[in-house]
Amino acid sequence: MKHHTLAVSPDTVHWGYFSKAVVPALTLRSGDRATIETLTHHANDDHERMIAGDPGAESVFHWTREHKAVPRRGAGPDTGPFKLGSGEGVGVHLLTGPVAIEGAEPGDVLEVRILDVRPRPSCNACYRGRCFGSNVAASWGFQYHDLIEEPKPREVVTIFELDTSGEPYARAVYNYVWTPQTDPDGVVHPTIDYPGVRVDHTLVKKRESVLPNVKVPARLHFGTMGVAPAESEFVSSIPPSYTGGNIDDWRVGKGARMYYPVAVAGAYFSVGDPHAAQGDSELGGTAIETSLTGDFEFVLHKAADLGGTILEGLTHPMLETDEQWSMYGFTFPNYLAELGPNAQLEVAQHASLDKAMRDAFRKLRRFLMTVHKLSEDEAIALMSVAADFGVTQVVDGNWGVHGSIRKAMFGG
Repeated sequence: MKHHTLAVSPDTVHWGYFSKAVVPALTLRSGDRATIETLTHHANDDHERMIAGDPGAESVFHWTREHKAVPRRGAGPDTGPFKLGSGEGVGVHLLTGPVAIEGAEPGDVLEVRILDVRPRPSCNACYRGRCFGSNVAASWGFQYHDLIEEPKPREVVTIFELDTSGEPYARAVYNYVWTPQTDPDGVVHPTIDYPGVRVDHTLVKKRESVLPNVKVPARLHFGTMGVAPAESEFVSSIPPSYTGGNIDDWRVGKGARMYYPVAVAGAYFSVGDPHAAQGDSELGGTAIETSLTGDFEFVLHKAADLGGTILEGLTHPMLETDEQWSMYGFTFPNYLAELGPNAQLEVAQHASLDKAMRDAFRKLRRFLMTVHKLSEDEAIALMSVAADFGVTQVVDGNWGVHGSIRKAMFGG
């Protein structure tokens, strides 16, 4: 076993997409471990707290009229003319990788063990050692067209500080309503429509003392992890799918194991969208988006060895913890294949929790019948009395429902 380190830099991140065409930032073997740094794409909501003085973050977010360190942001076109910028924001998450796994082939399953997760502290002398994150009630949030206070509609950014001195928690520092921002290329952004735009704090009005006396329990996790899909060379990081991606489940943290069906040679694993805390549904549009570093172990399970294991017949992402297994249902199990050439732009128009629930039910039924050898009637009875179905997220275009079953019931 070897231990690798993958730090963030313009050469080790890709912004807004999964890809089988990007040169791997790291290649390792099954059984190897890696320490991987990740950055939140919302760090420029408060540049002074989350970027200033941090060489890695500064190198990735560097954007002037003369030079944009990571030019492509999204799976959209990378040649102009652009409406917003290269990639057109068709995908927003900063992802570190890809990590290629030697010997991985379509049909295999990649197991990713999260051994540890820790926050990335501020390097600004004014805030050194303290950790911050941003939550955005955004235009893609569930609430955006259902507001009751003026102004309507509005996007609101809330900056949190994370306290890790004991039992970790977050407190709100201040918030502000998004006002039009102009990027270094002269494009005006009336809404949050392109990642990495630096907010000019002279143009926003900070509101202090928000959420007074409220402590949010921290749940450090990675909102977006997965392997490269086969259907396209550049796939938006926003909708989750059969190879994982932007699942946004707060349970994908320290001690969790995620399983992904391999779709391309090498698997091409990427990780990002780090979160300090999130509730089921991620209702407003984001979690507390922060920057994290994780320690991971990678185990490749070959297709020929899957029979008789919990991975038999697995064609979708699955979570395992010490207590439970979770299956992830989506509006479309594989929207890329189901919706055709414009899938990445059209998927959000069809978001449905009904379909996501149906998909989660079918996946958990298959797991119980295949892995635990239950009849269909037994599986349905057990799901009704003991499985927990929850809304994972309603903000990622391809909405999600997780179906979980506790391990303790199979003790015999």
